Amino acid sequence: MSQNKIFSLIGLARRSRNLVSGEFMTEKAVKEGSATLVIVADDASKNTKKKFHNMCTFYQVPIYEYGLKEELGHAMGQEFRASLAILDPGFAKSIAKQLMQTNN
Repeated sequence: MSQNKIFSLIGLARRSRNLVSGEFMTEKAVKEGSATLVIVADDASKNTKKKFHNMCTFYQVPIYEYGLKEELGHAMGQEFRASLAILDPGFAKSIAKQLMQTNN
């Protein structure tokens, strides 16, 4: 149940334009300070994960590894997405809460 809720929230954030996706846009959002939460796909490359973990640690943005590239892409109506950034603090809080419940 929780998994579907996370993907639903990602879809809602996308439709309300509170989300950017893809490596370039995610990185840009983190560096500009507009990202409130970053999600990197579990099956993203080690290099991609390392890059975003280091960047998010530096800019103090919460980061989670969750879902597969195909699942993240599908939740946003795209093909594959290895990374995405949530821009809205409300969505970020809701998604983080669901992710914490999933990880426990």
